[in-house]
Amino acid sequence: MKVHRMLALAVALSLLVGLPLTAQWAITEKIDLDAVYKIKEEGLQRSKVMEIESYLTDVYGPRLTGSPNIKEAADWAQKTMKEWGLANVKTESWPFGRGWQNQRFVAMALTPRAYPLIAYPKAWTPGTNGPVTGEAAIAVIASDKDFETFRGKLRGKFVLSVAMREVLPQFAAPAQRYTDAELADLSKQPAGGGRGRGRGNVDQEFARRRTQFWLDEGVAAVLDFSRGDGGTLFVQGGGPRDPKQPPVPAQVTLAIEHYGRIWRTLEKKVPVTLQMDIDNKFFDTDLNAFNIVGDLPGSDKADELVMVGAHFDSWHTGTGATDNAAGSAVMMEAMRILKVTGVKLRRTVRIGLWGGEEQGLLGSRAYVREHFGDPATMMLKPDHAKFAGYFNVDNGTGAIRGVYLQGNEAVAPIFQAWMEPFRNMGMATLTIRNTGGTDHLSYDAVGLPGFQFIQDEVEYDSRTHHSNMDVYERVQANDMMRNAVIVASFVYNTANRDEKLPRKPLPKPTAPTGRSTSQQ
Repeated sequence: MKVHRMLALAVALSLLVGLPLTAQWAITEKIDLDAVYKIKEEGLQRSKVMEIESYLTDVYGPRLTGSPNIKEAADWAQKTMKEWGLANVKTESWPFGRGWQNQRFVAMALTPRAYPLIAYPKAWTPGTNGPVTGEAAIAVIASDKDFETFRGKLRGKFVLSVAMREVLPQFAAPAQRYTDAELADLSKQPAGGGRGRGRGNVDQEFARRRTQFWLDEGVAAVLDFSRGDGGTLFVQGGGPRDPKQPPVPAQVTLAIEHYGRIWRTLEKKVPVTLQMDIDNKFFDTDLNAFNIVGDLPGSDKADELVMVGAHFDSWHTGTGATDNAAGSAVMMEAMRILKVTGVKLRRTVRIGLWGGEEQGLLGSRAYVREHFGDPATMMLKPDHAKFAGYFNVDNGTGAIRGVYLQGNEAVAPIFQAWMEPFRNMGMATLTIRNTGGTDHLSYDAVGLPGFQFIQDEVEYDSRTHHSNMDVYERVQANDMMRNAVIVASFVYNTANRDEKLPRKPLPKPTAPTGRSTSQQ
């Protein structure tokens, strides 16, 4: 006879150092250790997570929203989840804008010496209509008076548009994991009263006039560099998704070391000739993007819903491996684990793989508005009341070390109990703090319990995030396997506890009363 073991954990004050008082009540959570064992055994011994990762990156990456690549990746993901036995696997579309993809890019310096350039075109910018050869020219335009300095001098030239910066040696390792001290500090309530960092003042009107100046002058391409060095380039977009918006010139980001070589040569009054062949293609026939969803149906509480999610899209220079094929692969693997182990799920579990996250959480926001409620008006849909919880992964390949509670104090004792079987994997930290920039915020914005996991940074901000080094080789297999197991366990617990996860008070509408809003 099978022995069904249950672990009742009393979460006491000593386990919740640094959490607010309302989270320090003793709460008993029942943990089915047989189910946790099955989840661990399947996810650690027969993992498919790196196979999924390789398909999403090596075969179908990168996955820029609106591109043919992401559509092919979505076809593969749907086919795979259907083969696993998930139900209701489909895409749901929402308005986005035109697609874009680089078809070919070749960049060379020809004189005074020939050498290839490490460089990438910016997304949603035009190409060169074949190979173009021209002189390089320094033309840093920072104010209106600079227009007259360069007027009539730039036609057919490759313009170095930003001043060269110093490149410092890399004494610190680019990868790191959280130390015990850092996790302890993260678990503490942050000091209040401070202002967040702003983006600074950007004169949009001046930027528009400068763009038009490049076009009027007939430059071959506008060149710049990114914050990376050592062969790492961080490259995003440079043009509009709306075909009705004003055009922009060809734009290319160079490795800082190659940009610097050209800059210094020009400073010596030695001419530099460049050649670039940029074939960028726009896709205007379908201005919609999509999300991918699929279900594991529940039993006695099947009308209630638990969701896992990650953004499926990426930028275009690497293959989108850590941002965010890693999260997508972990969530797909978590669904596979729950299906193949046959563990009982009282509530329905749904995966959401979001498009358009990189352009502003567009896919998850569209999904939440369609199914649960509009944060602008706080008009809620019936399914809002039946929602149990959402879990998100989008901080790279790093091991899960805990959960950001997003200000939800009441959920802290519950998660503390759920972490116990994974303390030996280094998951032991809860922080009341918010974390931004990813899709759980779409749920939080309408008062639903949405959570992002705390992950080791590894090389995320230093090397892989939005860069040409965001590739399969930077993904850590052991972390990925453990992450899928942890996610599957949290989802299992959410699907099977008697009550849905507690919620914070409903937020106020984001739109002022009496004014209409338009959603991007």
